[in-house]
Amino acid sequence: MTIDSEPTLVPELLVADVDQSIQFWSGVCGFTVRYSRPEERFAYLTLGSTHIMLEQAGIGRNWLTGPLDRPLGRGINFQITVPDVEVIATAVTAAGIDLFMQPETKWYQTGEGEAGVRQFLVADPDGYLLRFQSSIVRQMGDQS
Repeated sequence: MTIDSEPTLVPELLVADVDQSIQFWSGVCGFTVRYSRPEERFAYLTLGSTHIMLEQAGIGRNWLTGPLDRPLGRGINFQITVPDVEVIATAVTAAGIDLFMQPETKWYQTGEGEAGVRQFLVADPDGYLLRFQSSIVRQMGDQS
């Protein structure tokens, strides 16, 4: 990956136990640990062009705007585009983790028609919602 293709937004999530989070994100959901700083309890993970940073709360510099009440990440879900959501949904359920939302096919209105996706949601160990989705097809609206 060249510097020009680095993402311009990489969320950094505070977590209770970085090892448990790495196991979930990497061991279950298929992310790769690009690098880590074990002494800082920090890891940088990737899956395709999705990048995320995990940092253990209470270690190092945590930029907090308020108390960390569980579940963390309330009010946000991270959409992660993958080639096949069923592969990840199967891995998640095989690991004994309940899905927040079962796989579904959903059509969303866009400016030029509809975009179809196959998607499901799962909460990570700290309550952050991950919405894995795969594009189905695009149906174009009336061009008249």
